[in-house]
Amino acid sequence: MNKKQKTNLIRIIVTAVLLIGMYIVIESGKVLPEDYLNPWIERLIFLVPYAIIAYDIIMKSVKGIAKGQFLDENFLMGVASLGAFALGECLEGVAVVLFYQIGELFESYAIGKSRKNISELMDITEDVAYLVDGDEVIQVDSDEVEIGSIIEVKPGDKVPIDGEIVEGASVLDSAALTGESKPIDVAVGDSVLSGTINMSSVIRIKTTAEFGDSTASKIMDLVESASSNKAHSENFISKFAKYYTPIVCALALALAIIPPLVSGLILGDGYTFSTWIYRALTFLVISCPCALVISIPLSFFAGIGGASSKGVMIKGSNYLEALSKVETVFFDKTGTLTKGNFKVTSTYSCIDDDSSNNVSDENKESINLLKYASSAEYYSNHPIGLSLVNAYAALKNTDGNKDIIGDKAKAFLIKPDNVEQISGQGIIADIEGKKVAVGNMLLMESTCNNDRDSIKKAEEIGTIVYVSIDGAFAGYIVINDEIKEESKDAITALYNCGVKDTGILTGDNEDVANDIASKIGLTKVRAKLLPQDKVKAVEDEINSGAKVAFVGDGINDAPVIMRADVGIAMGALGSDAAIEASDVVLMDDNPTKVSLAIRLAKKCMKVVYENIYFSIGIKMLVLVLGALGIATMWMAIFADVGVMILAVLNAVRCLRIKS
Repeated sequence: MNKKQKTNLIRIIVTAVLLIGMYIVIESGKVLPEDYLNPWIERLIFLVPYAIIAYDIIMKSVKGIAKGQFLDENFLMGVASLGAFALGECLEGVAVVLFYQIGELFESYAIGKSRKNISELMDITEDVAYLVDGDEVIQVDSDEVEIGSIIEVKPGDKVPIDGEIVEGASVLDSAALTGESKPIDVAVGDSVLSGTINMSSVIRIKTTAEFGDSTASKIMDLVESASSNKAHSENFISKFAKYYTPIVCALALALAIIPPLVSGLILGDGYTFSTWIYRALTFLVISCPCALVISIPLSFFAGIGGASSKGVMIKGSNYLEALSKVETVFFDKTGTLTKGNFKVTSTYSCIDDDSSNNVSDENKESINLLKYASSAEYYSNHPIGLSLVNAYAALKNTDGNKDIIGDKAKAFLIKPDNVEQISGQGIIADIEGKKVAVGNMLLMESTCNNDRDSIKKAEEIGTIVYVSIDGAFAGYIVINDEIKEESKDAITALYNCGVKDTGILTGDNEDVANDIASKIGLTKVRAKLLPQDKVKAVEDEINSGAKVAFVGDGINDAPVIMRADVGIAMGALGSDAAIEASDVVLMDDNPTKVSLAIRLAKKCMKVVYENIYFSIGIKMLVLVLGALGIATMWMAIFADVGVMILAVLNAVRCLRIKS
């Protein structure tokens, strides 16, 4: 509880004690008619607790009137409570404001609870970095560190910038970043994300991004922009309150004036202004839309906060609402359902080349084929290209170290010339004076024009990379990717939370796609898709009437992520383009978080509609009773403050969801 909340709690307690004490003293002395206090003296006495509990409401009302924006809950509370004093109902006048302030305290506490989850996430950035400069370690601002610099991170410190460990080994805590409580063991060569906490030993990191482009900074940007995207339900409440308040003020004024005038002028029964003014004031208190205006945004805010604590970043309440309606979920394959750790599992070579020295006979054919294929991929950062590079380096290296990867592996390659990327097919490059084509069957058919019959189609299941040299078919390489351990559970969980269909949209071949789909339980398979084909597949599903979510991680997934009703990106290893285009980001790349996000969204929307129906239903009922003179000011207090407290408590439930 913050300082302001504590102050308000003290005001509430003091007012309640004074109110109860004064009521007991005054009522206990009322035996004979002459024992009753003078009404003006009673008003002056009750003004003491009223001033304690209502001064801020009166000040806000005055400021609102000065700005021409007086038709809000503060104005309604001020008019109703002061009107009660004018009618001699001092106890009720103070009680209206007291219970309203209790409701406000509940609301403030609930928002603070949700904001705490988000603030913990917002605290993942580290503004200070320790830059290694020769033999010295200098403290600098994180935004001054350039890409490629070496920084030192001590135990207990947050990693300030994304990078790769170049010295030391340690254990990292990524709970604040991903919601995953299990520590991560890291060593030289491992990538680390900003926002993780170093738990054991000193490590040195070579930065791979600037501070503003690092993971933690991007998450902060996502959180800060989340509130600007409002759901339809939230926008409805804002518009509802805008028109609702002046309407009920006009109705209350009419209720105070028209019935007594009709009674006095037309019916001749005498003017009963005090009775109808009391009813009008009761009507005002009942009509205050606090429960709706406060609890609905709070429900969405709590939902976003609850999701963030589980490592799911939802960029706005409109996306939370859209998530609750998702019926079909499509996944990209590589890096989403699979680990993205491609490895060469077999080769078929037609090359007759004895140029490879120090290589066993069983590997000679593989290494000659891989030499050309991997060299063509020299400038590629695609996982498949990197797997070719790593496989060639592992075979070529003779010092017994099989773990040469990345830039070290490229030392074994031949730099290609005239590299040409053929969209949706592969790469063509000049290597040692030969025209080498590396890609799919379409590329082979276009490069082996004079000898298409020599092309042998692979029968193995996997990603097949075909190679031709100078227009002649040279062989193929089979690459496989491991399915993530969580993928099958992720699909099962989606069906359990109400999703009707799941599917895979991939550029890979049909055999691979069908194999993965059968292993993890996907119902729809679309393979050999270019980025525009993925968009078309999603559009077809949307046009059929389904609400579609797409989950992906690559640059080529950005268009379809943006086109889907809900675009979901993998945040840890996903591309900047995919994360930027997405509506939801899974911080630890765990596909099971998709179902968690959907479950939370459905729970949040259920709470929102519960609050809408409950608040409007109770208010309409008591408004009618108030206009008929049946509802007292105490019933009005319940219809306003009581309903608000119940709605706020209901909204807080969105903070909690089981993983």
